[in-house]
Amino acid sequence: MRLEHIAEAIQRLQTHARDLSEEELQADVLRYYGIVKNIEIIGEAARMLTEEFKDAHPEVEWRSIGDMRNFLVHEYFQVDSEVVFSVIHNEIPELQNHISRYLSEIDWEAWEKEN
Repeated sequence: MRLEHIAEAIQRLQTHARDLSEEELQADVLRYYGIVKNIEIIGEAARMLTEEFKDAHPEVEWRSIGDMRNFLVHEYFQVDSEVVFSVIHNEIPELQNHISRYLSEIDWEAWEKEN
């Protein structure tokens, strides 16, 4: 399920990036690209959510999340570590709150029957 993919990527970001300074983020190239990849995963999973779901949850800027994914994938040579750092520390915690709430509201028994 796409929400679970988002939650898993957020958890990886929280584990591997939450306590990094911007300088540490820039200095550790492999960690940096792992972090970028998880932001891409969030964006791709968000893009794959149904329009019905996104319309029912307008408090999240789904389009911006998808646009960020597109930028990271297609404009990789222009990605600024300051922006990545800002996303990790300013956007991800709020998104995590929303995703956790959405996952807690799912009727998993009904979902499993439908899928």
